[in-house]
Amino acid sequence: MTDFTPDLQEVAFNLRHVAGLGGLAQLDDFSHADDDVIDSLLEEAARFASEVIAPLNRVGDTEMARHVPANEPNNDAGFATVATPTGFKDAYKSYVDAGWGTVSLNQEFGGGGFPHLLGVAIEEMFTSACMSWSLCPLLTQGAIAMISAHGSPQLQADYLPKMVTGEWTGTMNLTEPHAGSDVGALNTRAIRQPDGTYRIHGTKIFITYGEHDLADNIIHLVLARLEDAPPGTRGISSFLVPKYLLNADGSLGVRNDVGCVSIEHKLGIHASPTCVLAYGDNDGAVGYIVGEENAGMANMFTMMNYARLSVGLEGVAIAERAYQQALAYAQERHQGRAPHTPKGETAPIIEHPDVARMLLDMRATTSAMRGLAYRNAEAIDRSHHAATDAERESADEVAALLTPLTKAWGTDMGCELTSLGVQIHGGMGFVEETGAAQHYRDARIAPIYEGTNGIQAADLIGRKLPMRGGAVVKEHLESLRDSASQLAALDVSATNGAEPLDLTSAAAHLNGAIDACEQASAWFLGASVEQALTGSVAYLNMLAGTTAGAILADGAISAADSDNGYSSDFAADRAVLARFFASTRVARVPGLLASVTEPAADLAVASERIFA
Repeated sequence: MTDFTPDLQEVAFNLRHVAGLGGLAQLDDFSHADDDVIDSLLEEAARFASEVIAPLNRVGDTEMARHVPANEPNNDAGFATVATPTGFKDAYKSYVDAGWGTVSLNQEFGGGGFPHLLGVAIEEMFTSACMSWSLCPLLTQGAIAMISAHGSPQLQADYLPKMVTGEWTGTMNLTEPHAGSDVGALNTRAIRQPDGTYRIHGTKIFITYGEHDLADNIIHLVLARLEDAPPGTRGISSFLVPKYLLNADGSLGVRNDVGCVSIEHKLGIHASPTCVLAYGDNDGAVGYIVGEENAGMANMFTMMNYARLSVGLEGVAIAERAYQQALAYAQERHQGRAPHTPKGETAPIIEHPDVARMLLDMRATTSAMRGLAYRNAEAIDRSHHAATDAERESADEVAALLTPLTKAWGTDMGCELTSLGVQIHGGMGFVEETGAAQHYRDARIAPIYEGTNGIQAADLIGRKLPMRGGAVVKEHLESLRDSASQLAALDVSATNGAEPLDLTSAAAHLNGAIDACEQASAWFLGASVEQALTGSVAYLNMLAGTTAGAILADGAISAADSDNGYSSDFAADRAVLARFFASTRVARVPGLLASVTEPAADLAVASERIFA
């Protein structure tokens, strides 16, 4: 299925009434972000996503990216390259020409200077349209963030203008064959040169868009170790290594000593080239230090944290696309009799309660995921642009707390919801021609890369929960409690003229989940490291599910506020989403408390027999 149309009402509602785009527009740095401009950008981005990018999704999955060895007869480049599927180059050129990559980037280097929150909404549309294609701009914008934060003025001047436009793309090079998530074990070497540059030698794997034919130059950000560096992550430095070196006038010069050895054959995202890159097969790849020596891991986290929000957003985006396709199929496919189907007739499967339940689960959970990602982006904006130091510090704490929730819970739900999309299709979902299976396959990578979801959970309990002695999480849960109180008092009329929707049960589920999160948080602050790590994933799911329930509650509250101008039907729909999510997902949160506090004892006594 190539059809995809972004739900602009849903996107705009979450931007303005779940996240605070209007409040960001009141800040001096975003004074140009008025409603008319925002609406125009969203409408045009939706058109670009549906007309230009979405048709590539199926083509990319079937044609795949292709490694072109240096000795292949039709390869005139003289080195190994990667050919992207039909239409990818044209779509990327249109993306660059339209300036889509510039929207939320620094005006100093040619960006539009709009909030990152708006950029995230546009990124969601493009990712829904074709996840494989969207990964190239995603990594480029992360690379821009790192160079902007840590690069020298010369590096910024040389590389950022064309990276901002998208004429040059960027990558992140961490992983090596022997060192996956254990980045401190990497062996790639950097050798100082008399002219202040470095020569890079080593092999990197799993490098997304490490080689491709979309842009004239690729700017690799590479982690490597100096010969006299201390062991572990303390001895890692970061380097900018361009595919082509630059001449004195900024034009492209000779090719650097970096090449694509091969690309991986993957479960999903087939059109995105995942490359093995060899640095320094000859004299060494020329690299430029980014930031200080031995500070590379801290520098790279600027890019990784950006990417973690974007990966969480992939869960939202692919769930949205899977939902749209499942909904269309359920409306068209007739099978069996539903409870009220006349004898002798068959019903569209959407009339079967179990199918309707799965669709409503997809709809509500995707909306909750979207609200979480957008709030995460808003907090990042405020951490950089709020008026006072105190406001910026507070927003930075919120962003730090929400990032592992967005990345881990968002991608886990992306897998779960795309699986529901396959289930709704029945047997046809297991057949590739419908496209439902592709969404499921594409979604599966997101819980793995940019720090596995287990790493996100460890980060949550190891770094985020202890912030200010647990006060950041405590204040967060107090804000959720306020949402539950307002939800309990909400009066929303049903669309069919029945009695007003009773939301007190939803509020009760939310309060129960908050109670459980408070208990779990207190337990972690006194737990041993092994106990804490064992229960960390369950805790992340507790906190994320509870936060998501409050986000849907806030949406229902905003939709029911007459000052916001929404119809009673729309308000009722938002209330249904909040109530359904509360009863089906938030209600599960207290049951996870035992998964936090008890499993460590069993792991401690587990013997080799159990794992035999």
